[in-house]
Amino acid sequence: MPQIEIDFDVFKELTNRRPTEAVTYNDVIRDLLKLPQSAKSAQPAANGMKSWIVSETSFPAGSEFMADYKGKTYSGIAKDGKLVLADGRKFSTPSAAAVHVTGSSVNGWRFWKCKLPGATQFVLIERLRGKTN
Repeated sequence: MPQIEIDFDVFKELTNRRPTEAVTYNDVIRDLLKLPQSAKSAQPAANGMKSWIVSETSFPAGSEFMADYKGKTYSGIAKDGKLVLADGRKFSTPSAAAVHVTGSSVNGWRFWKCKLPGATQFVLIERLRGKTN
């Protein structure tokens, strides 16, 4: 099998993009290059968790979400292809989850912050939009 050399920053980024250890570095690179999954990687992760994918943006399973609204902090996690809030409600879009919290029309991309697995800080999800994480 051919090997390629990468620097530490590339290795770190590829590692951060692996939602679980069942996802290989090859799987991450295939996804970045928009290649179809290989037959081997098409199997679900051992823990059954999959990324939450919305508007061509992938949030790996285990990504943490938070938002402050009217003095209260709300939280959630990407799990099994959805955003699951601390109250147990599941959402397919960030805006639907934001509307649930606020009771009014809200752009969820500007409401929620996310901390990807392996990251040290939360960032506004609008900054991650359109990226495969």
